Amino acid sequence: MNTFAHKKQQLYLVLSGIFLVNALLAEIIGVKIFSVDKLMGLPGNLTAGVLIWPVVFVTTDIINEYFGKAGVLRISYLTVVLILFAFGVIYLTTKLPPADFWLDVNKADNQGRPFNIDFAYQSIFRQGLGIITGSIVAFAAGQVLDATIFAAIRKATGGRFVWLRATGSTLVSQLVDSFVVLYVAFYVFGNWTIDQVVSVANTNYWYKFASAILLTPVLYLAHFLIDRYLGKEETAELQEEAVENVSV
Repeated sequence: MNTFAHKKQQLYLVLSGIFLVNALLAEIIGVKIFSVDKLMGLPGNLTAGVLIWPVVFVTTDIINEYFGKAGVLRISYLTVVLILFAFGVIYLTTKLPPADFWLDVNKADNQGRPFNIDFAYQSIFRQGLGIITGSIVAFAAGQVLDATIFAAIRKATGGRFVWLRATGSTLVSQLVDSFVVLYVAFYVFGNWTIDQVVSVANTNYWYKFASAILLTPVLYLAHFLIDRYLGKEETAELQEEAVENVSV
């Protein structure tokens, strides 16, 4: 394997690792809804998962830039499988009978109130069918849409305006992702009203919208560092391959 091929492989491995870990983590912690008002004095509520989701869509754009739509979809499909595996393992652990001493040493909180740690564990980690379904459907749809729009904008602009294809693809794909995951998880399978879904999804989306704009310099920094790592001619060659790399 020559030096360029090795660097190319290492780059895809690192970017895929960052993408996978943050996507999986965002899905797991996404069950918590927190108050933006209590945290920052701003109206609205957010799912905890959106806090690190900007890392996912920035990494998506970088992978698309250098490895094309096929490169994005390849790691996205793998991530879907691993998310399902993670949810399956987590669900099975909630079925394990708790040890008596574990229940006993955790039978009260720090203020002496009765506390059932096994019930708490199950409440937090037992992801319902709705959350799993909503997460998977939204993630898969969002990634396919993001990769497709990114490639279309790059082709239409002749490879210019990195910020436009990165931001444009994210804004459209995350509009779908933000509403689909909450609609399926908490309206179709849960007990939320449509107003609650719209309210939280709306806040989630505008957070992602702002993040996409604010993280644009990070995208250019990543381009600069990757271009230095690969070399100018090699980078141009890889980007040309990415434009043609439209199928898995």
